[in-house]
Amino acid sequence: MSTITIPSLYPVTCHTDHVGPGSTFVVIQGMKEDGSVYIPRALERGATRIVIQENVELSLELQELLEKKHAELIKVADTRKALALLSAQALNYPARSLRIIAITGTKGKSTTAFLVEHLLKTAGYKTALLTTVKNKILDVEFKTELTTQQPDYLHMFFSVCKQQHIDYVVMEVAAQALTLSRVAGLSFDALLFTNFSAEHAEFYKKIDDYFDAKAALCNYLKAGAPAILNADDTRIWHLGSQLGRVISFGLGQWADVTALVQANNLQGIEAQIVTPTEKFPVTVPALVGTFNVYNILAAVGLVQALGVAINSIQQGLLSFKGVPGRLERFVLRNGAKAFIDFAHNPSSYEAVLSTLRPLSPHLIVVCGAGGDRDATKRPLMGRIAAQFADVVMVTSDNPRSEDPQEIINQVVAGIAARDLPKVHKEIDREIAIKKAYGLSHADSMLVLLGKGPDEYQIIKGVKHPFSESALLKSLQKDAAITTINLF
Repeated sequence: MSTITIPSLYPVTCHTDHVGPGSTFVVIQGMKEDGSVYIPRALERGATRIVIQENVELSLELQELLEKKHAELIKVADTRKALALLSAQALNYPARSLRIIAITGTKGKSTTAFLVEHLLKTAGYKTALLTTVKNKILDVEFKTELTTQQPDYLHMFFSVCKQQHIDYVVMEVAAQALTLSRVAGLSFDALLFTNFSAEHAEFYKKIDDYFDAKAALCNYLKAGAPAILNADDTRIWHLGSQLGRVISFGLGQWADVTALVQANNLQGIEAQIVTPTEKFPVTVPALVGTFNVYNILAAVGLVQALGVAINSIQQGLLSFKGVPGRLERFVLRNGAKAFIDFAHNPSSYEAVLSTLRPLSPHLIVVCGAGGDRDATKRPLMGRIAAQFADVVMVTSDNPRSEDPQEIINQVVAGIAARDLPKVHKEIDREIAIKKAYGLSHADSMLVLLGKGPDEYQIIKGVKHPFSESALLKSLQKDAAITTINLF
């Protein structure tokens, strides 16, 4: 296979790094800064058109610079929407040549997206993937920093997919992506809504606002295209009344696609998938937990709606390798088992820890909370961690601009007094993990929550390299680490 690359220069973009000769630069009024400050840099790099919000007045200096560079100034009502629509237009609407599957929900988006993509690929389709974890075209991977990328990147990605004759693009669509018009102008060939719970209070003041943002995805579904909805979530299920072709999944009696689970342990999931017309066995060695049963059912319901055969689904689930940073498993030098998971809200903590608690007599949890994000969930996460764990190591998790010690204190504040003896504080996440390992033994299970596949820590606005998977791999090799001075 020839090397697949995504061009770094875009015909339309909101970031000066992607501006080249003849580019259109769209000025976005950000949450923290005025995008117009980047106009000189865009002009320097060759932009010939500048798009701004109609209510923005440029300084006399910027107006003179535009005249000097002979650049056209265009005013629009909504620059975020304009970025999406102009990006698509400049690349001749590549998304129209693709079948795009949109997956939303509070939890399970990445795992379900990986499952759907793998099942489609197993069935013989050419696939691409856009997720929080990584992006991919065929087997070529690309890094990502957002759940749903900016539209200038998305349409460049779609353009490359078109060139590679991709059949299906499977993409996560975050609530913020809908609110900020990142998918404006797109139409989806299938929609999947995994679940819903409180999250992103730093962005949505009311939980109803958050749900409405996600539910807006229904407006992007093509006529007659399938919507795969969680029948065990009342909010989500009610969306079916406004959609045409609805397929439900869940463990309740009303679901179209459900499961009779025979095994759900560290060796994986075995179940009978039950639909209105058939029943068939599946084995999924890479996944554990009831929440992953839901993810499996959602993926199966979707690919069946697209015509994938049962034997192909069975083969795909058996060969599925899991998702980086989603209950990613390690066996450490001393025999302890370790898991890395992206869980970063109370409902995810509950789902992961309730799954793992019965599987180990000694559960050690390393956790924290992200800075500049919803602070109300921090004490709840601390309480849940202490409820399930024998040892809780509270540490940093991308403190960003906040004081990491204050975040740790807010997490610990939710822990009941009776559970405080099991709690330890350590700001440095690497040291915290090593201390947790030093407390472990062959029967222990270490659970590292929050970072998932991230390979960095953001501290005071600076991104520092940090990989939990690399650290755990080193603990697989280095027996001497058990001699670390703990407390």
